[in-house]
Amino acid sequence: MKYGKIEDVTIYSKELDEEMQLLIHLPHNYSPLYKYSVLIASDGKDYFQYGRIGRVVDELMDAGDIENVIVVGVPYKSVSERRRMYHPEGDRLEAYIRFLAHELVPYMDDNYPTYQIGAGRGLIGDSLAATVSLLTALKYPNSFGQVILHSPLVDEHVLEAVETAQNPSHLSIYHVIGQGETEVKTTVDGVRDFLTPNRVLKDLIERKGFPYFYEEFEGDHTWKYWQPDVRRAIQKTYNLSN
Repeated sequence: MKYGKIEDVTIYSKELDEEMQLLIHLPHNYSPLYKYSVLIASDGKDYFQYGRIGRVVDELMDAGDIENVIVVGVPYKSVSERRRMYHPEGDRLEAYIRFLAHELVPYMDDNYPTYQIGAGRGLIGDSLAATVSLLTALKYPNSFGQVILHSPLVDEHVLEAVETAQNPSHLSIYHVIGQGETEVKTTVDGVRDFLTPNRVLKDLIERKGFPYFYEEFEGDHTWKYWQPDVRRAIQKTYNLSN
């Protein structure tokens, strides 16, 4: 079993007015002669370190179970900056979303052999990173055709964005939440019930008619439960039979 490599790249974001680190996982058989789908992970370092997403993609590609995928991890600089950029009420949320759509996507298209269509791009995140991934996909449906959500924070801003979404058939959503996520300790908002709002989100997504997979796992709001799900999420989203 051969594993790919991670390129550690820094690009300047005009939208955020700062340097942004990118962790770009290229599969072991990477070649500019092939085309690749791109999966962008907010909480990027966590997805590589705790979610082992690079290894998962390598193993699934090696087995011929999924299409060619490049994973781009976008790490956050601090817990406070993460909230400012990922939270629906964060003061840097809109700038971060524009960074993903207007700067990161063109960078990948310019430097790697990508499918330069929405169906060839996805977003993945856990907790607040899932929230910003969903909001980005809803705002730029022509740029992103897939989104994977591990236990997103759901509030009225998120529900409104889903409610007002146009052409839901263009965005495929993978969504899991833990049945034990009824008392989640957050950094600023105290203890919150994640499960109930996620069930409301599920009903709304189904009513709107998005292509959708939803499941509740037995567990809480931690990587202990998200990590084992990464494999299925990638397999369902990038299955060669899709």
